[in-house]
Amino acid sequence: MFRKRDILYHSTIIMLVGFLGAEGTGVNFLALTQSAYAQPAQTKEGAAEEGHAVQAESSPQKELTKEKLVITDHANHQHEFLVELALTPEEQQKGEMFRTSVPENGGMLFVWPLPQRSQMWMKNTLVPLDMVFISPEGEILSIVENTVPHSLAQIDSYGLVKATLELKGGTATRLGLQRGDKISSPSLKEAHLPSSASLPKAVSNRLNKNQ
Repeated sequence: MFRKRDILYHSTIIMLVGFLGAEGTGVNFLALTQSAYAQPAQTKEGAAEEGHAVQAESSPQKELTKEKLVITDHANHQHEFLVELALTPEEQQKGEMFRTSVPENGGMLFVWPLPQRSQMWMKNTLVPLDMVFISPEGEILSIVENTVPHSLAQIDSYGLVKATLELKGGTATRLGLQRGDKISSPSLKEAHLPSSASLPKAVSNRLNKNQ
């Protein structure tokens, strides 16, 4: 499973994806067409390299860095997970693609650069997932359960989120997760905390005086 907006598709037409706005609702595609007759004949070495590239594109990415994540439900029960962190555009683009299983208490956490509307899909994803969308306040905003493998249908957070958590399909029902449950992890705690360098000078000075 990976971000729909981050597709990078290589063929005779090169698609360049642009990101617009903090809400993440815009996607721009710029197609640069290359004429077939203008291309040089492919060498044996070139064909081999292309074959390796295709194989790499159809393989799951290596296991990512993991961290502990805790979901505290409405009954104040805590559920612990050890999740992989998809932080870079490349990691987020590949996501859970071509993985044949998801651990019972595992998953993948996508932390976005800014709170935004998250739009996912299941292209090249082999197993059902539960999509848990996490609000800027660190609570479950919405859940989409048992997503359909290989589906190109858009899976939308319908609101601004700072992260998207992918769990094994059926986990939300098994644990009774619902909107408003709290989710915490080191990466979520650090996400979107402004540094003084990124703030207007007047605001930064005011904060420094209060420290």
